[in-house]
Amino acid sequence: MSVAPAVSARARDASSTAALRLRGLDVNFRTRQGLVPAVRDVSLDVRRGEFLALLGESGSGKSVTARAIMGLTSGGGADVTADELVVAGTDVLRCSPEELRRLRGSTVSLVFQDALSALNPVLTIGEQIGDMYRQHRGASRKEARKQAGEMLSLVGIPGASSRIDDYPHQFSGGMRQRLLIAMAIALQPELLIADEPTTALDVTVQAQILELLDRLRTELDMGVLLITHDLGVVCQVADSVAVMYAGRIVEHASADALFDRPAHPYTEALLNSVPQARRIGSSLPVIPGSPPRPAAKPSGCPFHPRCTWAVDTCRSIRPPLEAIAPARESACFRSLEVLDANA
Repeated sequence: MSVAPAVSARARDASSTAALRLRGLDVNFRTRQGLVPAVRDVSLDVRRGEFLALLGESGSGKSVTARAIMGLTSGGGADVTADELVVAGTDVLRCSPEELRRLRGSTVSLVFQDALSALNPVLTIGEQIGDMYRQHRGASRKEARKQAGEMLSLVGIPGASSRIDDYPHQFSGGMRQRLLIAMAIALQPELLIADEPTTALDVTVQAQILELLDRLRTELDMGVLLITHDLGVVCQVADSVAVMYAGRIVEHASADALFDRPAHPYTEALLNSVPQARRIGSSLPVIPGSPPRPAAKPSGCPFHPRCTWAVDTCRSIRPPLEAIAPARESACFRSLEVLDANA
C-alpha cells in the first residue's frame, strides 16, 4: 500500500496543525459517594510525526486520559471538562455524537491492549478491516476487501492475501496486535493512541510491534501517544515522555533528558526500580507503598507518603507543574535538587 501521496497532501494542507493539543483536562466519575477525580489538569501536545509516551503505574489515569481524548468517557458516568481538546484541528468537546463517530478511525484511532477481546471473534479479519472503508469512505465490498489486504501487508502479516478470510483466533498474539494496528491506521489517522500495545507479548514480539509503530508514524506523518508502564518500551521509541501519578502529569521532558537526569522523585524512583546487570546479587529497589485511590488522595503532593525527598511543605501544598529548564517541566518543590543529584 502506498502512503506517500496521502502524506504529502496532508503536509501541504495542514502542516502547521498539531495532532493533539490538550489543556486542563479534568475527568470526574460519578459514584454514590459523589464525584471521584480520576484526572486533574492534564495538558499534552503531540506534534505530527512525534512519539510521546505517557508513563505511569497502573491506576495513574493514563487510559482515562486516552478515552477522554477519543470522546469515549462521556455518557458513561464520567464528567469531562477541558480548556482545550483539539485533535488535528477539530474541537472534540464541541462535536456531536455523530461527529465523534466520524472522527474516530479517520482522524484519531485507539489501539487497545487486549487484541483478542477487541477483535470480533465471528467476523473474518478482512470483514473487520474492510468495514472501516465501507463505513467511512463508502467503498464497495470488493474495494474494501482489496484495501484490507493491503493493510495486512503494510503491518507485516505474512501471506496477507491468503489470510484475509481467517478469524482472530487463527492468529498468534503478536499477529493479532498487528491486526489491531492495521484497523487503527486503515484510514490514515493523524493521531494514533496506543494503550499498552505490547502487554502480555514476549520481548521479541514487543520489539517488532514497537518497530512497526515507529515506522508507521514516519510513513504516515502521524502523531503517536503511547500509553505504558514499561520503561524499556519508552526508552526504545519515545521522543518525549510525560509521567503521570495520581491523575496528574508530574514530569514532562524529552526521553533522552528524562532518562539521563530525572527531575521528579517519582520518575527517579521508577528508573531506580528497573533491574540492572550491575546490581546482580543485591536487592532490587522498590517504591514503598501503593498509588493512592482516586477517592482518597493525600493532601499536598500525592506522592509524598512514598517519597524520600518529601519535606513538610509537600504534605500540605500541591506543587504545580512548572518549567525548570527549556522544554522541561516538573511538579516538585525540590526538582532542581533532584536534577542536580542525578547529574
